[in-house]
Amino acid sequence: MVEKISENPEEWKEKLTPDQYEICVNHGTEPPFSGKYNNTKLEGHFKCVCCGEELFSSDAKFDSGSGWPSFWEPVSEEKIEYVSDTAYGMVRTEVNCKKCGAHLGHVFDDGPKPTNQRYCINSVSLQHEKDQE
Repeated sequence: MVEKISENPEEWKEKLTPDQYEICVNHGTEPPFSGKYNNTKLEGHFKCVCCGEELFSSDAKFDSGSGWPSFWEPVSEEKIEYVSDTAYGMVRTEVNCKKCGAHLGHVFDDGPKPTNQRYCINSVSLQHEKDQE
């Protein structure tokens, strides 16, 4: 079970860059093909930029052509919170960090096997870390 943390918006403003705050706290979206992890082939794990929770592995990363880093599964379902998002006249599933509530992106049912999922994640909400040797 993930232990939740809680920060108020002012505390997040002090810790995050303006772009991170807009994406993670205000549920924004970075422009496609602009994120630093979109085309990366870095080995390791991707953590929540807000709380450091390990969320995705490079082993599950794939090139979806969407313009955002995409993963076919999180490291654990227990680390992700799913929320119905009906903004902009669409019905989507928002993906948040379960530990701190940071907005990460959305998940779609058009990914590769074995899950057929595409976790379409904002680079700004992630921090890459190499695996320990």
